Amino acid sequence: MTTLIDVPRGLAGVVVTETEIGDVRGDEGFYHYRQYSAIDLAEKCSFEDVWYLMFHGSLPTRAQREEFAARVAPLRRISAELRELLPHLAKAKPLDGLRTALSFTAAQYGMRPLLDTDEDERAAEVLFACAQAPTILTALHRLSQGQQPIEPRDDLPYASNYLYMLTGSEPTKQYAEAIEKYMISTVDHGFNNSTFTSRTIASTGADPGACLVGAIGAMSGPLHGGAPSRALAALEEIGTPDRIDDWVRGRIEAGERIMGFGHAVYTTDDPRSLMLRDVATELGGDLAEFAKQVERRVVEILAELKPGRNLYTNVEFYAGVVMEQCGVPRDMFTPTFTAARMVGWSANILEQARDSKIIRPRARYVGAQPPQPVVFPEG
Repeated sequence: MTTLIDVPRGLAGVVVTETEIGDVRGDEGFYHYRQYSAIDLAEKCSFEDVWYLMFHGSLPTRAQREEFAARVAPLRRISAELRELLPHLAKAKPLDGLRTALSFTAAQYGMRPLLDTDEDERAAEVLFACAQAPTILTALHRLSQGQQPIEPRDDLPYASNYLYMLTGSEPTKQYAEAIEKYMISTVDHGFNNSTFTSRTIASTGADPGACLVGAIGAMSGPLHGGAPSRALAALEEIGTPDRIDDWVRGRIEAGERIMGFGHAVYTTDDPRSLMLRDVATELGGDLAEFAKQVERRVVEILAELKPGRNLYTNVEFYAGVVMEQCGVPRDMFTPTFTAARMVGWSANILEQARDSKIIRPRARYVGAQPPQPVVFPEG
């Protein structure tokens, strides 16, 4: 008879595997990719550098960086068949459209089950998927607005190219660097829900497309990747500094969640939020200053009304502010997060495939005592 082991709800704190990709140390307000602080990487590296690191385990030399960028650039272009499909998918939300488009792309590419491929083939497949995602997402957005998709440019690096395909204009250096920092800071974040989903699917030996589509489904949930626009909406609802206290106290006393505050792992400041606060401040404007005012009062009121909870801003709070400042449309906040996280999911899929055991937990049955007689109710 199999022995059942009770664990905390949501698997909180349960270690399910070993990884060399990264970790989150919530009590310290620290997280890393491989052996490097993720915030240091965001401050000092390009997105391509971090992408290379996640896939290969080390930062690239100059020659490796150039070779990697040259390999990725042509993979950004989507097929003619997918281009014909996208106008139909643009009627859905961007992540819904991405799921379908990525399934189509994976089938068209001929992605095979992880169980049947070697490491080089798997790496090529996830590299292709990661390169395709920004082009798909920006095309879906533009089509939903009655505009034509914009072809990727080989001469632009990842973040600049993303903003170019999204807006139709080459971004300023300041905007490109701001979005690049945000995207690097969201590449990976320990065994979050979507990452665990990708690895659970990978443990079955499924193809990379299936793993990534499942992760996107998890990311689409408002409690995971969907909060940046909601946090920004809260700032707009508050409106002016004189309304902060009444708005915050009203939400807390009503037992409602304040989007952009609190995190399942961090018991101190979220390092991503601290970095993005600095980015928002550098970009300037009334929105950044108002956000900092709201942050200060929310933290103070939370400490007063919920002593000992240690609730601070999470990545979503200033992510929304930064993306708004850089001209990213609100319905593209979570898709922008997703485009970056594709790299982290892919690294986890590759790691899971190297030494895989199918993930198969159990549930404790608490329903009516079986077996019951099969008797139809009268009437």
